Amino acid sequence: MKKLLPIIMLLVGSGAGVGAGIFLRPAPTEEEMAAQAGGVEASEEEDAEKAQGDHEDKPHGKDGEPSDGMEYVRLPNQFVVPLVDNERISAMVVMALSVEVATGYGEDVFEKEPKLRDGFLRVLFDHASIGGFDGAFINNENLDVVRRKLKAVAQNVMGQDVANDVLIFEIARQDY
Repeated sequence: MKKLLPIIMLLVGSGAGVGAGIFLRPAPTEEEMAAQAGGVEASEEEDAEKAQGDHEDKPHGKDGEPSDGMEYVRLPNQFVVPLVDNERISAMVVMALSVEVATGYGEDVFEKEPKLRDGFLRVLFDHASIGGFDGAFINNENLDVVRRKLKAVAQNVMGQDVANDVLIFEIARQDY
């Protein structure tokens, strides 16, 4: 039964997450509803005017392109952090992270991923060595400390104007 409990908890948590995502998704906009119903498309003049207005009003991203603000780039592999107690691995923490960057810089995250991963792992290993993943490790104060340090690494690697934040998508701890 002890071996089945983590699997059961994982399935229940995943199901709850999917249910919450479906329940809390935003309502479709009128444009989306019209597109689904095969609605009327805007004329070419309206499209040109809209594009011109968007181009003038929005901040510019990489290569002078208009920017919608931020985009989120999920790092493809999870981060695995061993927790050591009495010179033995007592638990493992697994995290999935995403980097919030200015629009147009998503590819730069993948180009600099090795350097980002190295910096992120250093932060996570340091946090683990001071006991940051012990006890109630998922409280807001504890996770905010980790987020601030991860954000500092991302801004150091990507640049202050590019990297806006680091988001923790998933976090799990498995005790041995």
